[in-house]
Amino acid sequence: MIKNSLRPFEIYGVIIFFVLSIIFCISVDISMAYGFIVSLVAYTLFFIKKGFKWKDLFFMMLKGLRECKILYVLILLIGATVSIWLSSGIVPSMIYYGFKYMAGTNFLFAAFLLISFSAVFMGTAVGTVSTIGVAVLGIGLGFGIPSNVLIGMIVSGAFIADKISPISGLLNLTLSTTNTRYKNVLKSMSVTLIPTFIITSVIYYLLGTRFAGNIDLSSINSLQTSIANSFYVSSYLLSVPVIMVLMSAFGVKIIYSILVSLFVGILISSLVQGFSIVQIIDFIIFGFKINTGSSLDRILISGGVISMIEVLIIVIGAISLSSIIEGTGVIDFFIDKFFKRIESKRELVLKTGLVSSILTTITCDQTMGIVLPSRILFHEYEKLKIKKEILARTISDTGTIIAPLMPWNVNALLIAIVTGSSKGYIPFAVLCYIAPLVTILVSYLDFEL
Repeated sequence: MIKNSLRPFEIYGVIIFFVLSIIFCISVDISMAYGFIVSLVAYTLFFIKKGFKWKDLFFMMLKGLRECKILYVLILLIGATVSIWLSSGIVPSMIYYGFKYMAGTNFLFAAFLLISFSAVFMGTAVGTVSTIGVAVLGIGLGFGIPSNVLIGMIVSGAFIADKISPISGLLNLTLSTTNTRYKNVLKSMSVTLIPTFIITSVIYYLLGTRFAGNIDLSSINSLQTSIANSFYVSSYLLSVPVIMVLMSAFGVKIIYSILVSLFVGILISSLVQGFSIVQIIDFIIFGFKINTGSSLDRILISGGVISMIEVLIIVIGAISLSSIIEGTGVIDFFIDKFFKRIESKRELVLKTGLVSSILTTITCDQTMGIVLPSRILFHEYEKLKIKKEILARTISDTGTIIAPLMPWNVNALLIAIVTGSSKGYIPFAVLCYIAPLVTILVSYLDFEL
């Protein structure tokens, strides 16, 4: 219940104020941290005025921040790992051999399949983007493909992980909150996943044909020469990403597999590439860049841990804000209003997808878009005799998959920092649009309902 009976127009005002704050930051091209900070201060003052104690609001924020403590470490580790994978020659070697073996192929299509396959074994979308995705981005740029198209493709393939990977934290959260088993949910997901994957693949294949003839072989040879002159390049270095994928496939948590790859990368940077410990520490903190005088310089660059500080501030602000929104009952108000009258199975599924998407949008993370619909709607699905696997599938196809389309979402922020693209990739993240549309179509046709 909402304390002191906040009136509906006040509750709508709370959400509108936040959305307008973020839109303003994006439109004037300033950090979204300002939008979150202003919203957080405004919300705190507003709810204190409405009768909440500041201590209660503080503990709401603290509880949410504590629950996400691993995320802060992961963010900083990603910043360090991208730099070390560059300095160690791991990413340069992946790019070097990628130029060699992927020239002449439909790169967008082939890379989408590669990223999708890797993501399933890695179990994390952001982890896939920040490791294998960085190398694929470098290869694609060398082939003359626009960065936004490449990043959109990488995001599409990477988010297969959050949707179907058996070791994905988000999928396992979905399974536990909907009380379903992986085998049964995967079977149900195939109804929407197969057409989604086929449509997405066809789109990237057609897009890829536009760039297949743009490859300048002399430019590629020049880039390969620059890489070979700047790094020790070896196929043995490719074993590091392979080991990382295998560790994830065998159930090792992503934070540990990233730590291992970071440590191995530091050793290679020092012992193989010849960088000093002081230089390596500098790479970790301030990022890596190289000066070859070629276009390689704009490909092999990263911001290090320092570049993640802004993301960390935004994430902390987003979690604090969503904790207050949940703790004060604002979200419960929307849920109650939204599901007051449900007259058909189709309507329930459609509203499930919509509310999951809205929660992911306003709370800046997928967790709320998974937990609340699962918890609140579980009995509604039982009442209307709809399989609970469809509840899990609908949440996965909507609230989980649309996250990178929101520039203020935690996932989108990390993607932007790792790839250097703020929001230009969003129109090209095809799978993130197709999945919800296919879910709506399947629901409209009453498949399995």
